[in-house]
Amino acid sequence: MPLPRLHPFRPRSLALLQGYTRERFVADLGAGLTVGIVALPLALAFAIASGLRPEQGLATAIVAGLLISLLGGSSVQIGGPAGAFIVVVYGILQRHGLANLLLATMGAGVLLFIMGALKLGVLVRYIPVAIVTGFTNGIAVLIALAQIKDFLGLGIPSMPADFFGQLAALSAHASSLNPWAPATALACMVVVLLWPKNIDRERPLSGARRWLALLPGTVIALAGATAAAAWLALPLETIGSRFGGIPRSLPAPAWPAMSWAGMSQLVIPTLTLALLGAIESLLCARVADKLTPDLPRHDPNQELMAQGLANLVAPLFGGLPATGTIARTVTNIRAGGTSPVAGIAHALALLLILLAVAPLAQHVPLAALAGILLVVAWNMCDWHEFARLRRFNFTYRTLLLGTFTLTVVTDLTVAVEVGLITSCVFFVWRMGQLFTISRFDAGPLPEGVVAHELYGALFFGAVGKIEALPEQLPIGTRAVVFEMHRLVVMDTSGLEALRELHRTLTKAGIALVLAHVNAQPLSLLRRSGLAAELGDAAIVPSIADLKSAS
Repeated sequence: MPLPRLHPFRPRSLALLQGYTRERFVADLGAGLTVGIVALPLALAFAIASGLRPEQGLATAIVAGLLISLLGGSSVQIGGPAGAFIVVVYGILQRHGLANLLLATMGAGVLLFIMGALKLGVLVRYIPVAIVTGFTNGIAVLIALAQIKDFLGLGIPSMPADFFGQLAALSAHASSLNPWAPATALACMVVVLLWPKNIDRERPLSGARRWLALLPGTVIALAGATAAAAWLALPLETIGSRFGGIPRSLPAPAWPAMSWAGMSQLVIPTLTLALLGAIESLLCARVADKLTPDLPRHDPNQELMAQGLANLVAPLFGGLPATGTIARTVTNIRAGGTSPVAGIAHALALLLILLAVAPLAQHVPLAALAGILLVVAWNMCDWHEFARLRRFNFTYRTLLLGTFTLTVVTDLTVAVEVGLITSCVFFVWRMGQLFTISRFDAGPLPEGVVAHELYGALFFGAVGKIEALPEQLPIGTRAVVFEMHRLVVMDTSGLEALRELHRTLTKAGIALVLAHVNAQPLSLLRRSGLAAELGDAAIVPSIADLKSAS
């Protein structure tokens, strides 16, 4: 059997640079600088919330962001550390340690590249939207819960990784509340939420609000909180007090320490990171396609290969998992980005910021980052989906609420696994319900001939209705005719059910005739030999031919 043909490695950057103009370069450069400023506080916050050092978030945004834009299959997608990974990364870090987290990220990178090379990018689209909505909302709740410690300034040495453990730790240390922390966090949240934003192209802002919108609210909130905390000498925990500051350079690349005992426990974490990375990046790319109808649609397989390479290389610099990020991608589009050059410029801008002003980051209050992340968590949630649940059927409600609950109280891997299995069970049940066998009004038929119509798909979930048919036949039946023009597909279980029915009817002296058989069922009947067992006269173009023959 020939091997499957692999997807060619063709980065979008090569195609888009044909006919590239100076005007587009200027627009992309401006958009990249804007996104770089937006990405700075998010990279710091995501790394700290994941239990890592802040410079690891910057390294991820620089290295992975550069590779995703340079090698990806989207025109405008921006890659880097994402909020969706916070809970997963923190759990892996607590259970397996930093070295194994880096190895799991690299393993996920290899899996993502293989998925793209084997053209599996389209399969991610088949994950039910209820599951995606459920785990996204669950992750948002866990991100928000993890920020309560720094939001309130609680003296918790280390937060547990599980939901109930975090609740217990917060409750046990509630008396250590630092009132300056929630005041700082709330002030940052207000600034981020109320700062002007140019999000509507048809009705852009004007006057002073337009110029203010050029600066991201997250940067204004972070800079304001840092300046106020330093000037007023507020008793707040900062990046410097917890981590000792940020080095003014990227770390030298190094291979993480390996042990076979540790690697044997990384199968599930690796699969989780790969699955989440694929879902997040391709969902983000689809959002970008909707916002840029004039640009070519993304190539999902090339995007997965780029994500894979980015996650393979970033851990060598101590980076955490990376994927496409909706907030930064939308910012890039709104700022005028039209090609991967904007993403490359965003990574280089972050590198320049790291080289120039990294020491200043040590004064950033952790409460300010907690406030920003709470806004991120709020924006991640589709809260209106819970309000609209009563409009949807039982299956949708069960999948969404089940995935959401399992994501919060167990972990993402269990939630997605159970969600997919449950969705398959519901699908099989629903398809089985759609298959029907009903009496067919074919007009006058010869005496003793009974006609039934098969509708839907005859597969393993519906064969029980075929098996029960002989008991329902009237006394004196000489032949059973199946009108099959509305039977669209049949699997081998359905085929075997027909074969068993034929044998049962033959023993009772009853003939089985199939009329108007569609191409797929007819092909399966012939390849399996059942058509030969029935005989040429038992498969007719229509019931009318059966009448004329009789």
